[in-house]
Amino acid sequence: MTIKAYLKPSCGWSNGVRAVLRKYSLPYEDIDIINNRSNYEEMVRKSAQGLSPCVEIDGVMLADVSGEEVENYMLSNHLVAPNAVEPEIPINQGCSHESHASTATKTERFF
Repeated sequence: MTIKAYLKPSCGWSNGVRAVLRKYSLPYEDIDIINNRSNYEEMVRKSAQGLSPCVEIDGVMLADVSGEEVENYMLSNHLVAPNAVEPEIPINQGCSHESHASTATKTERFF
């Protein structure tokens, strides 16, 4: 299985996707859409929208998904077998307001 995950470096939704992929010990390409503009543009071109995470599994694009949705897709399509491993973090949760505030870009005024 070939997996390309278009993710933010630090985000509850993105980390949930990573946790699901680790749960099933799946190799994947973690593509940073924040620090590399061309990666973001590629995600938008492939998914036809600008929200993340987006996960491409064997050429099928899952757009704006949670880890839970990725897991459900893989189980429903028999790409993975159910297992009892518990993810180390929530797989269907965004970032806290504090987390967003700590990573927000600081605006500099030049006037």
